[in-house]
Amino acid sequence: MSFITRGFSGAGRERDPRLPPGQTLVADWPVLSAGPTPDVSTDDWSFSIRTESGLTRWTWDEVLALGVEDVTVDIHCVTHWTKLDMDWRGVSLDRVFEKVETSADFVMVHSHGGYTTNIALEDLLDGKAWIATEAEGEPLEPEHGGPARLLVPALYFWKSAKWVRGLVMMDDDEPGFWEQNGYHMHGDPWTEERYW
Repeated sequence: MSFITRGFSGAGRERDPRLPPGQTLVADWPVLSAGPTPDVSTDDWSFSIRTESGLTRWTWDEVLALGVEDVTVDIHCVTHWTKLDMDWRGVSLDRVFEKVETSADFVMVHSHGGYTTNIALEDLLDGKAWIATEAEGEPLEPEHGGPARLLVPALYFWKSAKWVRGLVMMDDDEPGFWEQNGYHMHGDPWTEERYW
């Protein structure tokens, strides 16, 4: 497995009290990926949620038709960088889950390229997460997870899975890719839930 990282430079916590412990403020947007960058067109992209009762799937246009909104949030990477006041456009997972019934409390996020990450459903609802399609006024570039990535700003950025393609509902919390390799099951930057 190869890791790619570009664009990390910044200043320390003393610059802004919105920085979680151990984070460094950056002005750019560093890239960190494991493996090759998938190339998925919006014509081929779809999003699905598998529940105990079956599969619900949306095309690109169907997801956008649920209602795109603008959000400004801070993002925090487990590799110690933070970018503040970042502008995004996307569809709230609240809109998506209006069409889905489930009694499960956890999800496994699946991405093109085989990446997975686990998240509690309560960390995705009530205005906490989006299927993001644009960042800083531009469509998401593939290196940043385009055409769509999950955006969960309250958690470390590995939980905001690039190239998202779907969620599988789970009754129990199970580790995804990075969690199986030592990253924390939850990932709260304010309590430095970086690793097990």
